[in-house]
Parts: sequence; C-alpha cells; structure tokens
Amino acid sequence: MSGGYILVVDDEPAICEMIRTCLEMAGFKVRLAANGHLAHQMIVNDRPDLVLLDWMMPMVSGIELARRLKRNELTADIPLIMLTARSDEDDRINGLETGADDYVVKPFSPRELVARVRALLRRSGSLVDDQPVTADQLSIDRKAQKASIAGQPVTLGPLEFRLLEFFMLHPDRVFSRGQLLDRVWGGNVYVDERTVDVHIRRLRKALSPQGQEQMIQTVRGTGYRFSPPTHNGH
Repeated sequence: MSGGYILVVDDEPAICEMIRTCLEMAGFKVRLAANGHLAHQMIVNDRPDLVLLDWMMPMVSGIELARRLKRNELTADIPLIMLTARSDEDDRINGLETGADDYVVKPFSPRELVARVRALLRRSGSLVDDQPVTADQLSIDRKAQKASIAGQPVTLGPLEFRLLEFFMLHPDRVFSRGQLLDRVWGGNVYVDERTVDVHIRRLRKALSPQGQEQMIQTVRGTGYRFSPPTHNGH
C-alpha cells in the first residue's frame, strides 16, 4: 500500500533523520523542512498528506505555523501532529486548540509515531491511494496514475490526470481557477489562470469519446465543478 507523503518540520537534524527512517520503512514518502517558513512554502506547493510539526522552532514556531495552516482554506484540512518535549496538560490543550489533530511527546517510540500517523491518515481519508476512484463509467487508479472509461484506457497528460483526480475526490463542489491552481498546480505564481481553461478543455476532449466530459461543468463567473450523474431517475 502506498502510504502517502509526510512532511516533517523540525530544526533538529538527528530527530528529522530518525523520523524519516522509521516512516520510510513503514512505506511513507518523507520530506524534511528545518523551519516554519520553508515548511509553509512546501505545504502550499506540494500539499502533503500529513504534517509532523515540532512545537519549538526558530523564526516561526510550530504553534504559529499550525495557526496559519488552519486559517487558510486551502491548507486547513491537512492533518497535523505536534511533536514536543512539553508534556504538561495545558500545553497539550494549547496545541490541540490551534488545530493540531494529535500530539506526540518526545521521546517517543518509532512504532508509536507510525501508529499515530496511520490512525490519523485513516481518519482523514488520506490512505486511499490503492483504491480506484469511480464516477459513472469513469475510474482512476491513483497509484498507477491511469484513467479508464468502462474499462477502456483514457490518455491523459500528468496535469490533466491531477486535475481529474482532484475533481473526482471533491465532487459537486465549485472551485475557482485560483483555487485549482493552488491545489493542482501547487500555487505556482508564474502560471496564468487561463492555463486552467486550457487544461480543462484538454481533459474534456480526452473524456468526450465516451460522453463523460459533461461531468466537468463550467460555473459562470466562478470556475468549475465536477458533477457525476446521480442515477436517480431525474
């Protein structure tokens, strides 16, 4: 099973490497950030499945970074686990009130950390890599990065696949071009919003031979929505 992508934010290299080793052995992809500024950029650009965040860091503390992430709707739903040497109950409550989903006190055992990470990913629905996502006759294999309609393969470029994957994971929600750039392109400031329209057209063209393109709807003045049929007779 593909475990997902974890960002570890800690200014102590030895702790980072220990965490990286135990998570990679458990099947996760891991990236490291030594401070909150760098971590914030990586989270916006790469959107990890979960963030392990040290409480005490120079420049931007873990608490301040957690507050920033929870205030922004594009990052608010990313699961956070706080790592800290503080075991006082008030500190734990303070950490959870800023939006952290769980709390691990140093020193911790690698097995406990992996168990906490897995449990939180299951709760947040991020551990679904191996399950195909389907809508009507359309299906995507997220691990293999392949799409099919009624069992027939559909040829998509990497960006069209990521766009379709994002839509299928968030059905019936309207997203502006800016939101799609943030979530699919990774907040790359050099990409024009009209680029979204170009890739939407390519995606619709790829889905059109089987009549599946109508699920990607233009919402005038706002952006786009993915609306699979309900098959309820209407």
